[in-house]
Amino acid sequence: MVGFKVGQKVVYPNHGIGTIEQIEQKQIGSNSLPFYTLRLAATNSLVLVPVANAAEVGLRPPISSGECEMLIKNLSDDFSSPAHDWKDRFKDFSEKMRTGDIFEVADVLKNLTFLERARYLVISELAAVCRQPECNVEPRVEQALARACAKHERRPARARAVGAAVGH
Repeated sequence: MVGFKVGQKVVYPNHGIGTIEQIEQKQIGSNSLPFYTLRLAATNSLVLVPVANAAEVGLRPPISSGECEMLIKNLSDDFSSPAHDWKDRFKDFSEKMRTGDIFEVADVLKNLTFLERARYLVISELAAVCRQPECNVEPRVEQALARACAKHERRPARARAVGAAVGH
């Protein structure tokens, strides 16, 4: 098991880089267990991760500086086409994101960048039909997407999985 120290930068899968602010004992029932207090860089929020579960949740050190060039090269490599069925594609992407492996995450990014074309098609058609410049339509599309993502994240994971399974 990898132990992290206070002040160390770590990667928390699906949340990105954070810093271990402290390692503290918390009373859970009759047990006193050590927890990492992690400050997430993206949101400045605190997350408690039980030291015993750190590996299980995928907490890891960031890649080495030597791996940076590998990651950039990996981003420029071709990628396999995602599953045609969106449910399978969502499942594949979610599993890759959950691994916390930045090279798996980079593969998702390549696929999503490829799918980013869909964003352009939606914005350009709305702009043409609504007779508005794309720069006016784009923020409205962004806000709508942000609302969709917020609704999606508020649903419990099991409800999302069931929703995906039944095609909602």
